[in-house]
Amino acid sequence: MRTFNRLLLAGLLASLPVLSHAVDDAPSADPEVTIRTEGDRTIQEYRQNGFLYAIKVTPKHGKPYFLVRADGSDGNFVRSDQPDMLIPSWKIFEW
Repeated sequence: MRTFNRLLLAGLLASLPVLSHAVDDAPSADPEVTIRTEGDRTIQEYRQNGFLYAIKVTPKHGKPYFLVRADGSDGNFVRSDQPDMLIPSWKIFEW
């Protein structure tokens, strides 16, 4: 019985680093916010686990507005206060 207990304890101690690594990679409930300035406006990008789901645009003069995903696909954002207006994201040139 002592041998079994020692083996069980050794197995548990050996698995602790693996369990602690799995806890570190758990999804976060808090969004990541990236703030940058482009010209006369401030842009805040909201990401959840690396997925961009909303953008807040605050112009120097005027009301701030949000751009949110239209249908979950890449690049199609709509203004939250004007959902019928699609915001295109075409790539014309890429270096």
